[in-house]
Amino acid sequence: MTQSGPSINDPTEENGGGQTFRQLLTRAVDALLPERCYCCGAIVGTSGGLCGDCWAKITFIAPPHCQRCGRPFEFETWTDMDCAACLRRPPIYDKARSCMVYDEGCRAVILSFKYADRTDMAPVMAAWLQRAGADVIEQADLIAPVPLHWSRLVFRKFNQSAELARHLAQKSHKTYAPDIIRRKRRTPSQAGLNGKARAKNVRGAFAVSKKAAARIAHKRVLLIDDVMTTGSTINACAGVLLWAGAAGVDVLTLARVVRAERE
Repeated sequence: MTQSGPSINDPTEENGGGQTFRQLLTRAVDALLPERCYCCGAIVGTSGGLCGDCWAKITFIAPPHCQRCGRPFEFETWTDMDCAACLRRPPIYDKARSCMVYDEGCRAVILSFKYADRTDMAPVMAAWLQRAGADVIEQADLIAPVPLHWSRLVFRKFNQSAELARHLAQKSHKTYAPDIIRRKRRTPSQAGLNGKARAKNVRGAFAVSKKAAARIAHKRVLLIDDVMTTGSTINACAGVLLWAGAAGVDVLTLARVVRAERE
């Protein structure tokens, strides 16, 4: 028995035609509004990301690095080794990982994301986080952003750390917990401050409510932030989470300053 061709009302044919139309529409939009490099604005062939020249300028962090804070080593060493700073003064968190070194190569990308309302960059950056922090993501029960004070949130319109955390939680199938830490007061800008001044600046700035404490009890929390400089903000957040009953706290950031000495 022969099979006749698809009828005019065949849903398969309709879906196929619809898909073709969508593809044509996508190509037309791409031609009119091509994807551009997050950093320099050059046209790129992929959906989101960086051009080859800007990609080459970024120093991505890969082993060997400190197994505690993630600071990259300049020499080959054992995989489970702490850096001098962590041996001298261990951080409050358990482990920290970062995608890249914060320098001139990535500065424009991060500042554009942070201050130019480029929330469209968050999914791609979350994919970078997923690769850089595979070990700490696997252990996490909750993924939480470093919070902004409400007054700063009104000014910026969004919390860049929350956007990263939200997309990372979706990609890694983890629980997103945006409200377990509260910023009690607005702190002055950390720019230009050394480690001791930064630590003093954020002391007592964060809190965990009783309701949030019940959620994090005996859970491992993965803290997400855009840039780690001296670790003062991260340590302050980790401290209140552990005080509230978290089983452990790990950290994952988009970038980190390498030359800054943790004081």
